[in-house]
Amino acid sequence: MSNHLFDAIRQSAPALNATFIERDDRRILTYGDLVAGSGRLANALAKLAVQPGDRVAAQVEKSAEAILLYLACLRAGAVFLPLNTAYTITELAYFIADAEPRLVVCDPARRDAIAAIAAGAAIETVDARGQGSLMALAEAQPESFDDAPRGPDDLAAILYTSGTTGRSKGAMLSHANLASNAHTLMRWWRFTADDVLLHALPIFHTHGLFVATNIVLLAGASMLFLPKFDPDAVFRLLPRATSMMGVPTFYVRLLQDERLTREAAAHMRVFISGSAPLLAETHRDWSARTGHALLERYGMTETNMNTSNPYEGDRVPGTVGFPLPDVALRIADPATGAILGPESIGVIEVKGPNVFKGYWRNPEKTKEEFRPDGFFITGDLGKIDRRGYVHIVGRGKDLIITGGYNVYPKEVESEIDALDGVVESAVIGVPHRDFGEGVTAVVVLKPGSALDGKAILAALETRLARFKLPKSVIVAPDLPRNAMGKVQKNLLRDTHRDLYA
Repeated sequence: MSNHLFDAIRQSAPALNATFIERDDRRILTYGDLVAGSGRLANALAKLAVQPGDRVAAQVEKSAEAILLYLACLRAGAVFLPLNTAYTITELAYFIADAEPRLVVCDPARRDAIAAIAAGAAIETVDARGQGSLMALAEAQPESFDDAPRGPDDLAAILYTSGTTGRSKGAMLSHANLASNAHTLMRWWRFTADDVLLHALPIFHTHGLFVATNIVLLAGASMLFLPKFDPDAVFRLLPRATSMMGVPTFYVRLLQDERLTREAAAHMRVFISGSAPLLAETHRDWSARTGHALLERYGMTETNMNTSNPYEGDRVPGTVGFPLPDVALRIADPATGAILGPESIGVIEVKGPNVFKGYWRNPEKTKEEFRPDGFFITGDLGKIDRRGYVHIVGRGKDLIITGGYNVYPKEVESEIDALDGVVESAVIGVPHRDFGEGVTAVVVLKPGSALDGKAILAALETRLARFKLPKSVIVAPDLPRNAMGKVQKNLLRDTHRDLYA
């Protein structure tokens, strides 16, 4: 197995006329187009002075051309930095300043605004149709390209994550991290060249890019490529698919549609769920309606996938299955690091070729998050039951996962607390049938303040991506605290746990 991810993709490719992507308008991108198109784009990157190790940031809408840009970065030895399309210019300014990309690729409508915050970087465009200045430059380039030599520890991508301090951290993912995890998942989930994946996920996220797309590439399979999740499109394409990956929200929405029947799903090989906790109720409802047990797995930005329910065998609701074959997973006491036995709840720690190389330009934080024996401290709380299944029972640092996206409370709290008339706020995740967790803000106002929930939400709309916006703002007289003065978010979660029931 090659540790250069594009080498591994090239070695796995089927016939050049085989379909890789079928777009929503039925236009086809073959594996031959993949090689030629990524070669032209890699030459375009070279024309823009992108060197091996340089960062290429991309905030672009989902398109086949965006996938080709990712592959071109692999070939050029550049470090791909996908950015959520919902990020505001305020949010982008931090990522660009921290990563110092050589090139920023964006939607044409954002070019001027991004140029103002990306001094020193080249700015090119790709729109939702896969057209723009970068593609125009690429069209004039040759198809052949001598791929930059890359070793297993050379970086392939940086994905930004966050902590409760609100400061985002760039998780450095190597070629070997991505290649090893995709190979393992391909085998675990039995993907072959005969598979057709229904792809409705975003591609700025681990799930849609490094799980779904990389697995398809290494299996020589194909994708039905939707711009976004849309139930009408899903039901239109489902008869032509063999597999689907989605966040729990997808499956909840499909369960609300009368078109979801046992007959509609009878031909499918597997439905996979991840990026957010899957309610046991959703698991049971899906099985009853379709005859398929959803296959839930567990991963994170820093590690790709760590565990999965089995392809064959019991897919147990409320669990994320077993550690993957090349992943070591243990439960440790959060305070002492002592290893705990079955059924004991503690912090999940993992080690394996999937685990990232550390945080970009942050050696202190990197050292803090690894044990001396190389295990990464995930911050997630869980247990391993006596059958070996891993259960996620909570998350350290109050991370909220809503609709498959990570939301870090401190970032939202900082924006709310900056509003005139606010004393303080606490942002929590509350169970939500549709989104897994609903972002919820509890706010204490100054006496006489004219603010209310609607005014607070209106003020946040230009400061935060839509998925970070609270679904509810609750005005309270005060926040519960312990003897040390720390806000007791567990009490707030208990108080409001039925808010979205």
